Amino acid sequence: MKNTIRSMRKELRFSQEELAKRCGVTRQTINAIENDKYDPTLALAFKLAKNLQTSVDQLFIFEGDINEKS
Repeated sequence: MKNTIRSMRKELRFSQEELAKRCGVTRQTINAIENDKYDPTLALAFKLAKNLQTSVDQLFIFEGDINEKS
């Protein structure tokens, strides 16, 4: 799953550390999400969207077949 967190975070002039504190996670978690190495929980996705003043739909882009098996 791709996301627009980095660009939205920079637009609002938040550091990874600041966004992490606002969402109750570590900076490393924000970094991993931005680099597509970790998919956040639904609760964290909503926190990210709220703090970045957007919707979850605008923040995350699903790429792939929904019926695809890992």
